[in-house]
Amino acid sequence: MNPLPTLLLVDDEEHSLAAMRMALEDDFECLTALDADEATRLMEENFVQAIFCDHRMPGRTGVEFLADVRERWPETVRIIITGYTETTDMIAAINDAGIYQFLTKPWHPDQLMMAAKNAAQLFQLSRDHDRLSLEMRFMGKTAENKVEARRRTLRQGFGFEKILRAANSPMNATVELARQYASFDVPVLISGEAGTGKDGMARAMHYASLRSEHAFYELNCAGMSDELLMIELLGAKKGVLPGAPNNKIGLLQKASRGTMFLNGVDTLSPQMQLVLLRLATEGSFEPVGGSETLTTNARLLTGGHIDLGRAVEAGTFRKDLYYALAATELTLLPLRDRIEDLPILAQTALADLAAEHSKPVEGLTDLALEFLGNYDWPGNLPELTNELTRMLICAQDVRLGPELISRHILQADPSVSALPERGVTDVLASDGTLKDRIELIEARILRETLTRLKWNKSRAAEELGLSRVGLRSKLDRYGVTQPAKHQTEED
Repeated sequence: MNPLPTLLLVDDEEHSLAAMRMALEDDFECLTALDADEATRLMEENFVQAIFCDHRMPGRTGVEFLADVRERWPETVRIIITGYTETTDMIAAINDAGIYQFLTKPWHPDQLMMAAKNAAQLFQLSRDHDRLSLEMRFMGKTAENKVEARRRTLRQGFGFEKILRAANSPMNATVELARQYASFDVPVLISGEAGTGKDGMARAMHYASLRSEHAFYELNCAGMSDELLMIELLGAKKGVLPGAPNNKIGLLQKASRGTMFLNGVDTLSPQMQLVLLRLATEGSFEPVGGSETLTTNARLLTGGHIDLGRAVEAGTFRKDLYYALAATELTLLPLRDRIEDLPILAQTALADLAAEHSKPVEGLTDLALEFLGNYDWPGNLPELTNELTRMLICAQDVRLGPELISRHILQADPSVSALPERGVTDVLASDGTLKDRIELIEARILRETLTRLKWNKSRAAEELGLSRVGLRSKLDRYGVTQPAKHQTEED
């Protein structure tokens, strides 16, 4: 009988150690330490596959300890558990300690167990890779490619941890429900506005399922013609496609025994709805230009940008197809309804963009995060990424402030308590006198200009064609005040 993999749990709070041990001890040999010095001694005396370490501890921090582990025991998988999500700490952890994964408190036992199993697999796979590397020089590149593909697949297996959210996020309940659905081989309908991360949720469910060793494919149906969609999904016989000498294998065949995620099913034509109904109920289909019936064992996950239940009521979506796809349902919240998650989403996305574009940054200022959090983000996560990309390109300092934020986002800030929170379009379409409606817009322009110019009142007055006295009078009149956290830049 093979010995259980050994984990080292490090936390300065005994009750946290006891909780982690209770969640993991059935499948792992668990060593515990209350500080970095005791943990180092245990590392010297034991063969440890993975470490779960609290970040904030007296003495050496988790990052400092794991940086030392990286030097002395580089194969050991290093995982940080933290209740804090500062970008500076995250960047330091990645750069200094080579952290494989972050877990946020409070963690769920299933989440901890999944992370531990993946870490043990990654450790073993790394050792297997080292052993096989000697053989690969005689076997060519084929074996090397297979091992590397397995390593990439395993890293993708940290699925639900990639769905970033705060500890008190409204998304927590949805993620926990998705974890439960992932283990059961049933269709799942994932609804949500464009840009809410339906593809990421589907991928996470695949890698948390029993099909994780097999392929995951996704296809966005929106904007595709029926002919192109059928060819991509069902495949085509030789001679159907001009210049194609062989049969084209469709995604349903490629995804057999794995998972097929079809996004944008709310846009399907009546003909394609009929094709999908047969696929969902029978698992069968015919390639384009062929007469033979093929079957697939792919698990079907679907996504829609609208409420398909209402589409059924409106007669634009088949009722039988809806019930075939929606054995279980998930609804992803738009960013405006999970604004608690914006700091960790923005800081993490900025760190990724900085690495991609090789431009060092330390993150966003608190005031910049405050302004970003006051906007409703109709474009959801892609719009946030685009805004951060633009800010990164224009940034001159390592910390990005609110002066870099787009004007329409700055104007959405509700810091003027005396005025109702309404955008320019709402003001133009609202009731009230011309004078009142102009003043609402004027207050927003004042706030946006001062923020963009870092509250340099001389420059703001010059740009707006006002005197310093006139500007101050308008600020007092509208209740526009300088945030306490903003650095004053007077001439």
